[in-house]
Amino acid sequence: MNRREFITLIGGAVAAWPRGARAQQPAMPVIGFLNSASPEAFGPYVAGFRQGLQEGGYVEGKNIAIDYRWAGGQYNKLPALAAELVSRRVSVIAATGGIPSAQSAKEATASIPIVFVTGNDPVNAGLVPNFNQPGGNITGVAFLINTLGAKRLELLRELIPAATTIGMLVNPTNPDVVPETKDMRAAADAIGRRLIVVNATTERELDQAFSVLAKEHTGALTIAGDPFFATRAQQLAELAARYSLPAIDPLREFPDVGGLMSYGTSVIDAYRQAGTYVARILRGEKPADLPVVQPTKFELVINLKTARALGLDVPPTLLAAAEEVIE
Repeated sequence: MNRREFITLIGGAVAAWPRGARAQQPAMPVIGFLNSASPEAFGPYVAGFRQGLQEGGYVEGKNIAIDYRWAGGQYNKLPALAAELVSRRVSVIAATGGIPSAQSAKEATASIPIVFVTGNDPVNAGLVPNFNQPGGNITGVAFLINTLGAKRLELLRELIPAATTIGMLVNPTNPDVVPETKDMRAAADAIGRRLIVVNATTERELDQAFSVLAKEHTGALTIAGDPFFATRAQQLAELAARYSLPAIDPLREFPDVGGLMSYGTSVIDAYRQAGTYVARILRGEKPADLPVVQPTKFELVINLKTARALGLDVPPTLLAAAEEVIE
């Protein structure tokens, strides 16, 4: 072998070495993040999810990647978005934003692990057979705020006993609204209240819904749990103030921005817990062995400034029961 051939051989080997070394490195895991809403106002929830991942040792862009899929409130898009994530062979699917997202993911794959986040009962929805032993490839976090409609109705009655007509704001495109509305009608009948259900899927329809409630002389309003409403807390609080309508929401973000009351649990923390579950699965645990996480505490938050503006005297019993009173 002459000198030129030797140099060419060594040079080729050196040039090829980094590529070979990189090829032997394990591929960065990809998490499929499926959500029924839009990303613009979901920043705090995504941040909670990333925090949970970080607690488990994973940082986006460093040792994991996240492939986001947003349905923008169009639930009929979720099956195709779930199928896209499956075709990418993601390591885990975080199916967030309610039962429809989780159902779409479950129908798309029986092998890729799925971690859901929902405010509904996942057993009643058919996602898992029970909370303690979810089985199969799916588990998650159920913060259960959508199951508390009757409790929120009771809180409204305690605050405004003279309100005989109660409004309920729902998103009709959300499949979860059917059982939730049925439960609310039964709860209203049980306490002798008339329930008026109004629909909204856009910001303009929110204005129209409040106008209808005003024409019906509605005495109070309960807002259903929905990803679209979760991103419109400010608008909902402003509309309730404009129409002088006492309202209660599942999320504490509502009284934080001027709404009257909320009763529920922390959705941000639910997303954090989902992130920790995804991290555990990436480290080798199986969804079937991870019980569905349930909330340990529900919180009543009252904005006393808003109550005064509405001319309401909050009973001492409610003030004592509140986790937080915003002055």
